[in-house]
Amino acid sequence: MADFRLGVDVGGTFTDVVLIESDGTIYPKKVLSTPQDFSVAIKQGVGETLAERGISADQVREYIHGATVATNAIITRTGATTALITTKGFRDVLEIRRMRMPRLYDLNWEKPEPLVPRRLRFEVSARMSPLGEQVDPLDEEAVLNVIQQLLKEGVQSVAVCFLHAYANGAHEKRVLDFLKELAPNIPVSISSEVLPESQEYERTSTTVINAYVQPSVSRYFLHMERDMKAMGMSIPIMVMQSNGGMMPSELAKERPVHIIESGPAAGVTGSHALANKIGIRDVMTLDMGGTTAKAALIEDGEISRSPEYEVGGNVSIGHRLIRGSGYLLRVPSVDLAEVGAGGGSVAWVDDSGVLKVGPHSTGAIPGPACYNQGGEEATITDANVYMGLTNPYWLAGGTLKIHPDLAEEAIQKRVATPLGLDLATAAWGIRSVANSSLIRALRAVSTERGRDPRRFALFAFGGMGPVHAADLANDLAIEKIIIPPLPGLFSSVGLLCADVEHHLIRTHYAKASDLDYGRANQTLKGLLKEASSTLEQEGFDSAHRSVRLSADTRYAGQDYALTISMGSDFLNTELMDSLVEEFHREHQKTYGYRSDQEEVQITAFRCLGRGISNLQRMPPTLRIADVAGWTLPVEDRKAYFGPELGWITVPIVSRDALSIEPNPGPMIVEEDNSLTVVPPRWKASIDQWSNIVLEAF
Repeated sequence: MADFRLGVDVGGTFTDVVLIESDGTIYPKKVLSTPQDFSVAIKQGVGETLAERGISADQVREYIHGATVATNAIITRTGATTALITTKGFRDVLEIRRMRMPRLYDLNWEKPEPLVPRRLRFEVSARMSPLGEQVDPLDEEAVLNVIQQLLKEGVQSVAVCFLHAYANGAHEKRVLDFLKELAPNIPVSISSEVLPESQEYERTSTTVINAYVQPSVSRYFLHMERDMKAMGMSIPIMVMQSNGGMMPSELAKERPVHIIESGPAAGVTGSHALANKIGIRDVMTLDMGGTTAKAALIEDGEISRSPEYEVGGNVSIGHRLIRGSGYLLRVPSVDLAEVGAGGGSVAWVDDSGVLKVGPHSTGAIPGPACYNQGGEEATITDANVYMGLTNPYWLAGGTLKIHPDLAEEAIQKRVATPLGLDLATAAWGIRSVANSSLIRALRAVSTERGRDPRRFALFAFGGMGPVHAADLANDLAIEKIIIPPLPGLFSSVGLLCADVEHHLIRTHYAKASDLDYGRANQTLKGLLKEASSTLEQEGFDSAHRSVRLSADTRYAGQDYALTISMGSDFLNTELMDSLVEEFHREHQKTYGYRSDQEEVQITAFRCLGRGISNLQRMPPTLRIADVAGWTLPVEDRKAYFGPELGWITVPIVSRDALSIEPNPGPMIVEEDNSLTVVPPRWKASIDQWSNIVLEAF
């Protein structure tokens, strides 16, 4: 009996389901998401996939999920009623934040409302020193009074964050004991467990977010576990983390702060696995879906990660200097730049007569006008449908019929008429404005990080990524594009490429010139022991786990640190010199200068523990099973390539019809889940791994 692995990625517009058989055969399914209850689409997609292929649920031996439930709870402000218990004098840390503004000269900009209102932020006397010594004892009577108050307020979750608890969490653990005894049904997040790291705002914000989303995330996975068992699956559910690794759903219920950017990380993880297989070490990824587009960087074979990011504010553009519009999470994540430019992003004309696209989206419901589900706004999808650059007949394997007349009507009404343009110019304008946002995201992870985009290959996926990839590559002078198999569901494929990962951190302030090696190595030993022990408990023996150390490093006096790989378990003077030099080089690349005269300081040590599965995460070959009822719609159609080239009749071909020898464009490579636009001055071929390869000429 064949074995299968299941990946489910829930997006704002579509829910993608992928089954991979042990021989590398992929069985895809794309259904519209159900934002009112995402479990409906999940059950529909998984159930239909199993039924259509005659696969029994007990043949599925692994299930990995990409979740949006935590992100949605923050964006829609529908998380739990949360209380914060903190040190006396620190009640307003969430209000003060970092004093950073994303729009410096905008007098109308307002900080986002804290997730915990001021009336539910309680102060008690309790204080540790930065070395973990007690300065003020915990006022236990005040704690008991606070618990009575929060019970009266109907609080559903509690965050506890005391000053310097990263050095000694005894006070927080005592409060946890009280809450377990007096309010056993209320989940509690304590900062010394969620984020044992210095910086009070960062630690408080991260702990509060964990508490805010924990009840909804816990319910979500409890219901999913129940639904999967009802289908006949008895396997544990694994969840993609924001950092690109996976974790058990049991742990995700307790630490949902690690799965906020679950879905976007999956596509980068899949790209990393695919790039390793085909021997490309420098990659930029573009994941353009129905609601947003995400860009990331893989450099020298390693995924670029960030120690923090913001969620729930204005759409992130990935700029290191523009912060403050969202809620800060100080947890490792794939370093993503995200823009509101997905297929469903709305085109609109502002009061001054300027065409804008996004960041708001029509989502799955009502969707773009061409879906005929009640949507009346013109979107990127509508523009591409009108121009013949997206299938004007159906999407999602033929399950979603497209109505080009409705797309035309929406563009005419919302854009062409207000701006006095003809339809083709208006549609091209929508695409051009969208492309400018996409380029901004790609530059945010390349040029703004000191990287030259011309030396990277562009991996484009998501339903809309291959539609726009060549335009973006032209603007950035990128000469090679890879469109992986199943691009419209590639994030689901990426889920199945992930390993179990645990990212640990310990604050450790020390100057490189006078580092106490004994104390530093004791900290490193503790990190290694914790990572190895956690992986061992999850069933990974010494032959199936790896641990890697790194250090957060900066010039003394800087606010932000760069994470530098140590390449060894323990520090000595030789390794320290190497670490300092690597920091100088990375600082030069990232910020454009180095200073050999300034003191270099370590602020924290990190440890990445990875569990290595017996299963091959990326099969040696991928073969996409035929989608029932789907065929190429036509042999050719007219497509609009801008005012310079105009309308061109282009051939419509399948991926399988491409050869190893490059064929010049223009052409459109049509698939059931996406399509690839090959404009003039580009040529397309297929490689031995079934990737579409576009090259400029």
